[in-house]
Amino acid sequence: MTAKRHEGHEREAPNSHIYQTVLPILFMLIWILDTSIFRFSTFLNNHVHFLVRLVLFIIVFAISITFIQLSHRTLFKTHKPSDKLITNGILRYIRNPMYFGILLIYVAFLCLSISLIGIVMFIIIFLIYNWMVNFEERILENMFGEEFKNYKKRVPKWIPNPFIQ
Repeated sequence: MTAKRHEGHEREAPNSHIYQTVLPILFMLIWILDTSIFRFSTFLNNHVHFLVRLVLFIIVFAISITFIQLSHRTLFKTHKPSDKLITNGILRYIRNPMYFGILLIYVAFLCLSISLIGIVMFIIIFLIYNWMVNFEERILENMFGEEFKNYKKRVPKWIPNPFIQ
């Protein structure tokens, strides 16, 4: 029995749905264990007041949800993947707004409790997401050729540039 795949799955990195399910669970498990139970690497919390960490968490979390929401509005107007390169909306400023938003959720939790083990886990997660993006961008380059190469030159991969014309 094979799993039913959604339209456009051929544009995604292999098993990306598994990574995007397992990584947050693993991160939260490690983060909760380190933050609440073992406290191996949370000594920096003693130097940053909880209220400051809470405000940072709320701000970063709100920004992450905004990026995810804007990318959904731009990418999923229909249930079918576009046969044209989408470069409007939030994709005008950053090539991977949804993944960026997801990564910001991890950063928000790291702001709430500064866990050094959590930071190491985040670096590993970022490297996995970067691999997925590189894989998916090769597919887009094959699909859209020079148009995508020019888009890559103009629009940053990870850090949004609000000054793009």
